[in-house]
Amino acid sequence: MDSLEARVQGCVTCHGQSGQGTANGYFPRIAGKPAGYLYNQLAAFRDGTRRYPPMNYLVAYLPDPYLKEMAEYFAKLRPPFAPKESTNAAPPVLARGQALVTKGDAGQGIPACAACHGNGLTGMEPGIPGLVGLRRAYIVGQLTRWKVGERHAAEPDCMKRIAGRLSDADVSAVAEWLSQQPAPSDPSPESSNLVRMPLACGSQR
Repeated sequence: MDSLEARVQGCVTCHGQSGQGTANGYFPRIAGKPAGYLYNQLAAFRDGTRRYPPMNYLVAYLPDPYLKEMAEYFAKLRPPFAPKESTNAAPPVLARGQALVTKGDAGQGIPACAACHGNGLTGMEPGIPGLVGLRRAYIVGQLTRWKVGERHAAEPDCMKRIAGRLSDADVSAVAEWLSQQPAPSDPSPESSNLVRMPLACGSQR
C-alpha cells in the first residue's frame, strides 16, 4: 500500500526514525531542514547530479510530487539534537573556525557561513540548510566534495566557489567549531533574505 509513511521508510532506516541523523555523522540530520533544500537534494539524487548509490537507487523512479511530500514531512520534524561532539582541537583552530563561520575572511574572498545559513546557523528558506547538529566528519566530507568538484548545486553554484577558497586546514577548523555548537533554542530556518546574501545562489531561486 502506497502511503507517505511507507515512502519514508527507506529514509528513516539510515537517517533515524525522526530524521535526527546518526551519532557517527555518516547519515546527517535531515529533520527541520527547509523543505526546498530537502526537495532539491532528493531531486539531485534522483537525476544523478548528486551521487551516492543507495540514495540514487532509493529515489530513482519517484516523481516530483512524491519527493515534495517527503521533503515537507521531514522539514516539519523537530527531534532533539544529539549532544555536541568532544574535540581535541587546539584553541587557534577553533578560533579560526569561529571566525570563518561568523565573519568570513574578506582577504580570501570567503563570506561568513552565517551570512547565508542564518545567524543561528539553522538555515534559510527556501533552500539553504542548517549547519547545527551536523557531525564533524560529515562537514569535512561535504566541504571536501565541493572543493574537488564531486558535489554540485544549481548555478550559480555559490558553495563550489566558497569551498574552493578554503584550505584543508580551514575545512577542518570550520568542522571542529561547528561540531561544538549547542543545540539552538529554536531550530527553525530563517525567512528568505536575498538582500543579505553575499553571493548569488542558485539554491535560493
